[in-house]
Amino acid sequence: MPTRIFLVRHGATTLTAEDRFAGSSDVSLSEEGRQQVKSLARRLENEPLRAVYCSPLDRTTETAKILAAPHGLEPVPEDGLREIDYGHWEGLRRSEIEAKFADEYEAWQEDPFTVGPRAGESGINVLNRALPVMRRIVEDNRHRNVLVVAHKGVNRLLISSLLGFDV
Repeated sequence: MPTRIFLVRHGATTLTAEDRFAGSSDVSLSEEGRQQVKSLARRLENEPLRAVYCSPLDRTTETAKILAAPHGLEPVPEDGLREIDYGHWEGLRRSEIEAKFADEYEAWQEDPFTVGPRAGESGINVLNRALPVMRRIVEDNRHRNVLVVAHKGVNRLLISSLLGFDV
């Protein structure tokens, strides 16, 4: 049996609905997010999961606990899986960032892999910490099913990198 990774994004938050950059900020799941995760937990309850890993942020930890409960597992927090740090964009709406930091936002949109917001991270920074974690998770769980709960940015970067897509 090959190693199988279920890579999941946390459920919705209040900042998600407001199109705000949550990034490395600690934000809880919204009620809608909890319902999303409970629905996924029902879909995964018959999968033979051997371990659950998650970013240490509140929204991913809560998601992981809900998903791990039917399997009797305790999520293992992994700092390398936390979301990209958006620096001085944290908590702002996309429209606010476009208006206040137009040049910086445009450069980031053009090349988010090497460009990051001031006091924040680029995509390459995220991969430098997330890829070693994923490698260790796979090595520690050969021939097992594991669940990894992270974030939109982290998941996109991991999938792009692992499958050889242009980020």
